[in-house]
Amino acid sequence: MTSEVDYSRKWYVLTAVSIGTFLSTIDGSIVNVSLPTMVRELDTTFAIAQWIILAYLLTQTTLLLSVGRLGDMKGKKPIYTAGIVVFTVGSVLCGLSPTVYWLIGSRVLQAIGAAMALALGMAIVTESFPPHERGKALGFNGTVVSVGIIAGPTIGGLILDAASWHWIFFVNLPIGIIGAVLAWRFLPDLRPKGGQRFDFAGAITLFLLLLSLLLALTIGQSRGFTDGWILALFGTTAVVLVIFLLIEWHTPQPMIDLRLFRNSLFSTNLTMAVLVFIAISGTTLLLPFYLGDMRGYPPRQVGLMMAAIPIFLGVVAPTAGALSDKYGTRPISTIGLIVLIGGYLALSRLNVTTSFWSYLLAATPLGVGMGIFQSPNNSAVMGAAPRERLGVASGLLAISRTLGQTTGIALMGAFWAARTMAYEGEILAGGATAATIPSQIGGLNNTFILMAGLAGVALALSRWRMIKAKKSQ
Repeated sequence: MTSEVDYSRKWYVLTAVSIGTFLSTIDGSIVNVSLPTMVRELDTTFAIAQWIILAYLLTQTTLLLSVGRLGDMKGKKPIYTAGIVVFTVGSVLCGLSPTVYWLIGSRVLQAIGAAMALALGMAIVTESFPPHERGKALGFNGTVVSVGIIAGPTIGGLILDAASWHWIFFVNLPIGIIGAVLAWRFLPDLRPKGGQRFDFAGAITLFLLLLSLLLALTIGQSRGFTDGWILALFGTTAVVLVIFLLIEWHTPQPMIDLRLFRNSLFSTNLTMAVLVFIAISGTTLLLPFYLGDMRGYPPRQVGLMMAAIPIFLGVVAPTAGALSDKYGTRPISTIGLIVLIGGYLALSRLNVTTSFWSYLLAATPLGVGMGIFQSPNNSAVMGAAPRERLGVASGLLAISRTLGQTTGIALMGAFWAARTMAYEGEILAGGATAATIPSQIGGLNNTFILMAGLAGVALALSRWRMIKAKKSQ
C-alpha cells in the first residue's frame, strides 16, 4: 500500500485501465450484430434475445455509482482488479452458454465486472497523472471508451464472419488476463481515510431509480411510450428521484454529494456529455440501417464504413487532450462541438445516390468532433471533483455514457420511425423499415438535424460557461 502516487508508473497504469475500459465498453455493443445468429442457434425469439444486450446495460448502469462510492471508501485498486477478473470469468461463461437464459445470466455477471472497472477507470487515471498531463491521459482513456462503444458492431461483424458467435466472448479471455495482471502489478494502492459509511438507502433508491428509467426507455421502444406500463415506470422514476434526492440531502455521507453539482463547471460539462452521447448513440443505431437496408451494402462493408468514426476519434482524442492541458478545456471542447454540428448537418444530406467518398466526408467530422470534444470535457469534469470524490465523479461520467446510449437509441429510433411514417403518409404494420426507401431517408435526414440540435444545445451551454467564467475573472 502506498500513500503517494508514483508518477513514473503512469503509462503502465493507463495501459491497464485502458484494457479494462475497452473490454467493458465494447461488450455493450459487440453482441448487436450476432443477435440474429443467436436467435437461430439458441432456438429462441428476438424478444428474449434482446435481453442479452439489455441485461448487460441495465446491470452495468445501475451499479456504476455504488461501485464509484465504494472505491472512494475502500480504495480503487482491489475493486478495479477484481472487476477485470469477474468480467473475464463472465465472458468465458457467456461463450460456453448452451441456452439463451444461461447466456443472459452470464451477461449479468459480465456486467458486474464491467461496472467495477468502468466506474473507477477515470478516477484511477486522474490520480496517476500529474495535473498538467491529466487532459492527455483522459484523452487517451476517453478514446478507448468511445472506440469501444462505436467499434463494437464493426469488430463483432468481423469476428462473426470468421468464426461462431461464441468467439465474441472467448476473445476476451487472454486480454482480460493481461489486464488483470497489469492492474495488480501497477495500479497505485491508495487507501482513503477510515470511518466512512456506505449509504445503503441511497444505493437502493438509486438502483430503483435507474432501473425504472432504463426499463421505461428500453421496453418503451417496442410497447410504445404511451403504454400504461411504460407511463407507470416513468411515474415511478419521478417519485423515486424525489425520494433519492431527499435521502442524499439529509445523509451525512451520501452516495452522491449533491454539493458537487453546485460547481457549474462540473454540472454543465456532465450535461454536455449526456447530450453528445444521446446524439452519437442514435448515429450508431441508424447509420447501419442507411448503409445496409437503404443502400444495400453487404454486412462486412457496412462494418468497415462505420469504422471511419472510431478511427478518426482515436487519432484525434489524445491530441485534443494534450491541447486542453495547454490552452484549457473549454475552447478545445467548444471546437469539437462545432465540428460535430457540421458533421450532423452534412449527414442530413445523405440520399440514395450518395457516393462512398461523400459518405466518408460527411461521417469523418463525427469522429473528429467527438475526439476533440470528449477528452477536454472529461478532464474538466474530473478536475472539478475533489480527490475524495473522484470515484463518484468517474461513475457519474460512466453513467452519462450509458444513459446517453440508452436514451439515444430510444429517442432517436422513435423520432426516425415517426418522421418516416409521416413521409410515408400512413402507419405501416411492419414498422418504419417497411416504408419506402425515400421515406426512410427523409426520416433519417430529419433525425440527423435533431442530433445537430442536441450538439447545438451543448455548444450553447459551453458558450454560456465561457461567458460566465470571463465575468467572474
